[in-house]
Amino acid sequence: MKKINFLTIILIIPTLLHAQLDSITIKKNLAEVNVNAIKASKNTPIAFTNVKKEEIQKSNLGQDLPTLISLTPSIVTTSDAGAGIGYSGFRIRGTDPSRINVTINGIPLNDSESQGVWWVNMPDFASSLDNIQIQRGVGTSTNGAAAFGASINLKTIGINKKAYARTNNSIGSYNTLKNNVELGTGLIKNNFSFDTRLSRINSDGYIDRASSDLKSLYLQGTFVDETSVIKGIIFTGNERTYQAWNGVPLIYLDTNRTFNSYTYENEVDNYSQTHYQLHYTKNINSKTNYSLAAHYTHGEGYYEQEKLDQNLTDYNLSNIIIGNDTIYNTDLIRRKWLNNDFGGVTYSLNHKMEKLDLIFGGAYNKYSGQHYGNVIWSEFASNGNFEHEYYRNIATKFDNNVFLKASFMASENTSFFADLQLRNIDYEFNGNDISGNLGRQNVQLDFFNPKFGLTHQINKNQILYGSYSVANKEPNRADYVESSPNSRPVHETLYDTEFGYKYIDNWMIFNINLFNMNYDNQLIKTGEINDVGYFTSKNVESSFRRGVEIECAYEISKKINISGNLTISENKVDSFNQFIDNWDTWGQEQIFHESTDLAFSPKLIWAAQMNYKFNNRTSLLFNSKYVGEQFIDNTSSEERKIDDYLLCNLQIDYMFNSFIFKNAKLSFLVNNLLNVEYVSNAWIYRYITNSFDPRESDDYTTLGSDGIYNMAGYFPQAKRNYLLGLSIDF
Repeated sequence: MKKINFLTIILIIPTLLHAQLDSITIKKNLAEVNVNAIKASKNTPIAFTNVKKEEIQKSNLGQDLPTLISLTPSIVTTSDAGAGIGYSGFRIRGTDPSRINVTINGIPLNDSESQGVWWVNMPDFASSLDNIQIQRGVGTSTNGAAAFGASINLKTIGINKKAYARTNNSIGSYNTLKNNVELGTGLIKNNFSFDTRLSRINSDGYIDRASSDLKSLYLQGTFVDETSVIKGIIFTGNERTYQAWNGVPLIYLDTNRTFNSYTYENEVDNYSQTHYQLHYTKNINSKTNYSLAAHYTHGEGYYEQEKLDQNLTDYNLSNIIIGNDTIYNTDLIRRKWLNNDFGGVTYSLNHKMEKLDLIFGGAYNKYSGQHYGNVIWSEFASNGNFEHEYYRNIATKFDNNVFLKASFMASENTSFFADLQLRNIDYEFNGNDISGNLGRQNVQLDFFNPKFGLTHQINKNQILYGSYSVANKEPNRADYVESSPNSRPVHETLYDTEFGYKYIDNWMIFNINLFNMNYDNQLIKTGEINDVGYFTSKNVESSFRRGVEIECAYEISKKINISGNLTISENKVDSFNQFIDNWDTWGQEQIFHESTDLAFSPKLIWAAQMNYKFNNRTSLLFNSKYVGEQFIDNTSSEERKIDDYLLCNLQIDYMFNSFIFKNAKLSFLVNNLLNVEYVSNAWIYRYITNSFDPRESDDYTTLGSDGIYNMAGYFPQAKRNYLLGLSIDF
């Protein structure tokens, strides 16, 4: 047990507060108390967007969740395979996935070490969602990793009163196929319900050999009475994807944009992950309720690689003597494994008074991860096949937090908001993966994350708000493992100021939000090699993101409604030294940069959507998304950027029914209607050499106008492609 015994505190709370229970009617939000503790409400003074179940399911034809929310403000999505199935992700306000907090029913989803979220491990999870809330900026206090650009709260399906059965099936470009079956009992004797979903998704991908074989299962059992809900949830996913992580060389983008450098037949990522959640929600009386949740996640899998001409000693293998020859290098096949466990408890207590609403909550979580690698075949070995472990790194991380949120109605129209969070991290790990020669190490961090805000309701249609928030975030696994205590980066701090205006009536919704995010010690890639030989992230003293976000939705008539959003931003690092490897001297050259753009942070992003209902059976959905140019490093170089692009999608839905089923929907979706050739992501490594021309043997390398070589991989996205879906309710 660490510094704060959260579990003891929360077990005492029900005893202290138990009183005469009022007889109340079950409401849908009773099952959402634990989620509501970290979600924003109408008067919360932050920028957020709610995505309802109907919107999620509208275009849910098999593509990953990042694609389904791609029209929300300030978001840029990408897919390694190019078609939105397999390895995919997104950035919000230019912030990468490791800085975006994600929870499922209030349970942290981000990996405790890498701090990222791998949506490929959760195939078709969107089919089991009731709603999504995306908070931009620091947002409200949540469980798990700090939110440095956004937080995403996923709420799974609620209580279905009636029995149902449905199936969703899609077929489309690149041999894409989705099949799922969803079943629910409805409420049995007004107390019990059971829901399940079984899904399969396959796709060859747009990029050569970037195939995906995805399977998932969702199970949910619920007990309800007049004052409480108990819900047990199990969901599991298995993914086997062919790797497309290297991207495409710049010189191939015009001639061979589906190129994949991997050719080994089993160059795959193979991973399974199972989540267990148990939620208990109790109404003590009409003003007080509490929620407890226990959770456990187990993940296990590997990615396999063919590696040519490898030094035997790098794999803790002895040089091999054959006759009079000594073999120092060999071709081999390796598997890098991850076997991890994550579990803990979350809790919240909600109490309403006449003018004051209080939420007390937090979490106590433990992560255990085993990272290890096996050589499963080597060209030069006694028998040609063997299982040799060449590294093992075991890590343990405790992540505890407690928060108190208060909303005070100072007057009929004005409310004040305060949110105070304490977070404690205890991380223990080995040295670097290969040698482990740095031994067992430990890092302990304590963070205080305060947030304050004010909301003023001008009238029944208009709201003004403002907030100031502080967030602190620890470095990720690579920053710790691939460094020594002397070169280790320190934690980052974000100071986020937001001001906004909202207008809502029966026909229109309009929001405008101004944000100013100032960073101390933000971690960026500078190219510098540390004292143990790794390119880890480095702290830069000062950087910022600031801009404006505008959202609008308008119902022109009963048949036509339109919506859209616009983000204009400036994203800068004040100054930093870029380090360039010199292959001739085995040293590094430095280039000083001042007031440059942060990588992958477009200045302009907008999205627009029109929904036209022809009649009760047929509707048309047209949307477009524009993403401005992005630099792929932090130098603002015109030679190292991704061009802007505009995408348009068109979907036609037709509803029908028969005596066999209740209703059905036939959907035809055209992605990238204008057949645009575009790139959404990239990586780069820069170096100097005068001893030879590396372009003769490496297609990924080009020569910059500054005489420095750029080794880079780009991720092209699919041209015009199609999906045809059929959903049937029985």
